[in-house]
Amino acid sequence: MNDSQFETRRDRICERLASFLRGHCGRSPASTTTREHWLALSRTVLEDLADDWEQTRKQYRETRQTHYFSAEYLTGRALHNNLSNLGLLEAASAALAAIGRNLEDLEETEPDAGLGNGGLGRLAACFLDSAATLNLPVTGYGLLYRYGLFRQEIQDGFQRELPDEWREKGYPWLVRREEEAITIRMADMEVRAIPYDMPITGFGTRNVNTLRLWRPEPVLEFDFRLFNDQRFDEAVRNRNRVDDIWRVLYPNDTNPEGKMLRLRQQYFFSAASLQDILRDHAWRYGGDFRSFARWHRIQLNDTHPVVAIPELLRSLTNDWGLDEDAAFGIVRATFAFTNHTLMSEAMESWDLGLFGAVLPDLMPVVLRLDERFRRDMEALGRPADEIARMAPIGDGRLRMANLALFASDSVNSVAALHTKLLRDSVLADWNRLWPERFRNKTNGVTPRRWLYGANPELAAMLSGLSGGTEWVTDLDRLAALVPLADDPSVRQWFLRIKETKKKQLSDWLLQSQGIRIDPAAMFDVQIKRLHEYKRQLLNALAILELYFRIKDHPCMAVSPTVFLFGAKAAPGYFRAKATIKLINEIARLVNGDPDVAGRIQVHFLPNYRVSLAERIFPAADVSEQISMAGKEASGTGNMKFMMNGALTLGTYDGANVEIVEAVGEDSAFIFGARVEHFPGIFSVYTPRWQYEHVPGLKRTLDALVDGTLDDGGTGMFRDLYVSLLDGVDWQRPDPYYVLGDFEGYRKTRAHVDEAYANRPEWARRCLRNIFLSGRFSSDRTIRDYVEDIWRIEPSPIEPVSPRIGCLTP
Repeated sequence: MNDSQFETRRDRICERLASFLRGHCGRSPASTTTREHWLALSRTVLEDLADDWEQTRKQYRETRQTHYFSAEYLTGRALHNNLSNLGLLEAASAALAAIGRNLEDLEETEPDAGLGNGGLGRLAACFLDSAATLNLPVTGYGLLYRYGLFRQEIQDGFQRELPDEWREKGYPWLVRREEEAITIRMADMEVRAIPYDMPITGFGTRNVNTLRLWRPEPVLEFDFRLFNDQRFDEAVRNRNRVDDIWRVLYPNDTNPEGKMLRLRQQYFFSAASLQDILRDHAWRYGGDFRSFARWHRIQLNDTHPVVAIPELLRSLTNDWGLDEDAAFGIVRATFAFTNHTLMSEAMESWDLGLFGAVLPDLMPVVLRLDERFRRDMEALGRPADEIARMAPIGDGRLRMANLALFASDSVNSVAALHTKLLRDSVLADWNRLWPERFRNKTNGVTPRRWLYGANPELAAMLSGLSGGTEWVTDLDRLAALVPLADDPSVRQWFLRIKETKKKQLSDWLLQSQGIRIDPAAMFDVQIKRLHEYKRQLLNALAILELYFRIKDHPCMAVSPTVFLFGAKAAPGYFRAKATIKLINEIARLVNGDPDVAGRIQVHFLPNYRVSLAERIFPAADVSEQISMAGKEASGTGNMKFMMNGALTLGTYDGANVEIVEAVGEDSAFIFGARVEHFPGIFSVYTPRWQYEHVPGLKRTLDALVDGTLDDGGTGMFRDLYVSLLDGVDWQRPDPYYVLGDFEGYRKTRAHVDEAYANRPEWARRCLRNIFLSGRFSSDRTIRDYVEDIWRIEPSPIEPVSPRIGCLTP
């Protein structure tokens, strides 16, 4: 791009900004706020995309499409990502500078979209990014949440949940499509589903894909007669019940009302999405639904949208007049199912009474599906006990994973180890019956957001070494750079970048949260959803034991280390919230002790989210991936750390296995029992033996209950202590093998400490991780889906008008 083109882009952005600010704010650009400038720039970009967005939707209707159903999309902030994808970062920055504004200040005013929680939602967002970049006809469907999961604050070390008011003041990246509303009926309510569309830009392409999110609204806003009679609460009762559907992601379901609300949420967005697709198909193909599976593939992201299966069967038979056998054939050819967990409690099931009470029209459909399954299995000569285990209905419950496995023609897992465990254990019956349906699709993450966008300094280095930016859409190209990991100048270049990113994070933490950390220290990071199997507790206990050792041996050699945590615990998850309190109590103890000052620090960073992660991943030195082997399906944080040059400290679990295969065992730190060992281990495992015999462990655990650490009288720490040593309720002692892996983890952390002291060798290992991260790009994952499951073709649009980012059509 020459100087004249750049100036033209800058000037066009300036003109549109000024026009928006005057027209929508009624003030000159000089008088408006930073947030108003963010709104103006966002709308400027959206306006610029409008023609291509419309053209993309029209063109996709002419070809086979994939529809991605997910309860979560953890998209993060949109402005920077869209400017980057469109090649407009420099022009936008220059335009703002011309009116005395700073782009980074604008970006900081943007809230993270409250549409997800953890890896499930972030994966879905990465998939949409890759599909758009690859010009693939893929549309995301989900539910628009008003408050997201929650905004986390830490008060006296405890997690406190507050509403995440991410869109209350307006969110410019959502476009309401009132004219495409759909009516959804449940037993006791009729709801209008209003689509809100979010544009998904790809890198270096004119295609603009769509994330369609449904907002429920009552058919009758309020009962005017009741209001006139001054029965005000009754007049708006229906409105409030409908609003509950979109109010919060994953409402607490520890009681029947919460379970009912979750079922309403899942049915609402799944049924609205299906009806949208069916309506479009009827318009395009004249009501011929025999060809439906030819033109449409629906990917179910975990069990949350599996209720779409009986809904499609109901609609094809009741609404469109197909016979049941033909309709079931279409259903099975349409759906594909992704399993994300080996945890039995995460395999959703619904009490049949509750299901029938909420969705009476679907009850006969699921009963017929169960009958069909049993009939088919009996015809195949399957034994009665196997049929009972596999049937969609059992023990008075509708088992959603079983329903998905029966009524779809593809089931994929998300890492090689996960696939093997599903085939050999959790879904062994299904694998024996239909082995051809099982596929592995190892997860991936988009290098656009997590490297090119989050770490521009490292991206510039990679572009310089590789001679261009082609790697941004073809990460495998970086493998050619592997020999440069031995080049001292390249190592030094990388280490300078890492120092820069650590300094940037340190400065931001001091400014935003008053946390002062040493950027010269090693940054050891564990950021992910908080669950017992992810074993943040193991990390915390190891830090506490290290603290006690330093106190006992003041001269022991320790690399200065900052331990950083970030995680949200589900509001009803007592033990997870106890772990957060424990981490904060350990931080209070360690950070307040002058004897360890300059040696170790501990900080729990509140309200972990995408925009915070974008600061942390590039600054990290050590990536804590320490789940109990066999419990983490894949993980995606491990991949983001890898791309940014942090070394994995972890178990042989999930995608860690494939990371080690890619980079070699000398470029990662692996410890702990492996999944194949656990049957033998748990037959004899007694955690009290570890408590009595592993040096330092007894003192560390006793600190939970001897007054060293204060849980505010909640009994949280006593519960952690008892759960590890004696077991609580139905659980055996230490079910996630925290104490069993403790000694191996401690020794491996000592190896990390030693390795970090050799900075050139550490840099070599980090560079190998970066250069060999290509197989963990979501572009590769999406290509695998396309080839093996979706069978769709790229469909690049023909531009219909010039754009700021593309001055000629």
